[in-house]
Amino acid sequence: MLRASVLAALVEGGAGSGVDTVGRVCRACVRLLPVDGAAVSVMADAGRRELVYASDEVSTALAELQFSLGEGPCFEAYRTGGPVLVADLATGLVPGWPMFAAEAAGHPVAALFTFPLQIGAVRVATLDTYRATPGSLTPADLARALRVADVAALALSGLQAGGTSWLDGDGPWLAASGMRRREVHQATGMLIAQLDISAAAALARMRAHAFGQDRPLAEVAADIVAGRLLLGGEPDQGPL
Repeated sequence: MLRASVLAALVEGGAGSGVDTVGRVCRACVRLLPVDGAAVSVMADAGRRELVYASDEVSTALAELQFSLGEGPCFEAYRTGGPVLVADLATGLVPGWPMFAAEAAGHPVAALFTFPLQIGAVRVATLDTYRATPGSLTPADLARALRVADVAALALSGLQAGGTSWLDGDGPWLAASGMRRREVHQATGMLIAQLDISAAAALARMRAHAFGQDRPLAEVAADIVAGRLLLGGEPDQGPL
């Protein structure tokens, strides 16, 4: 019955684009689960992550925080393959991502529930939900959330079969999400070539600089691409 209701939510409003489909999944989450917002992000190696859809501004802000810091529940869920359930963010019991927990405290977020989305044997995305009030999911809520995550993975599987591009920077995912990360990827490539380091190390270097300067990661990347910022082997030089 629950699976049918979620599938009905998916087809609500017609076929639509890929982002429309994922958007319907997120809106169904908010209707069917005791959460205030939901987002789906596709994941890749070297910490690459793209927001496909967020149901509200808080979900968008949480996604931006995780991408900028390189830590948070979505990365843990993707790495472990299991749900990440934080019933009360204020308790500070979130080992592994203290910077995200501290920054998230500035938003109306009290609880976080994140679920990996898997297609076959491959994890490709996460479903991130939040609630403004603390509290655990009941066993029934958790079962419902896992079913919704399963349907979300099926939706992504259908989009993949249809040839939709996720992380190439030119497909509909970025254009509709409003979180253009093309410059971050370009800056990562530039650092790889300049410093002869891996993509993961290049992204980590940019994140460290952004955090140390209290600047958004996207701004740091834009400065690197424009030649206004050099991150060499020596202590990072500021904007030129």
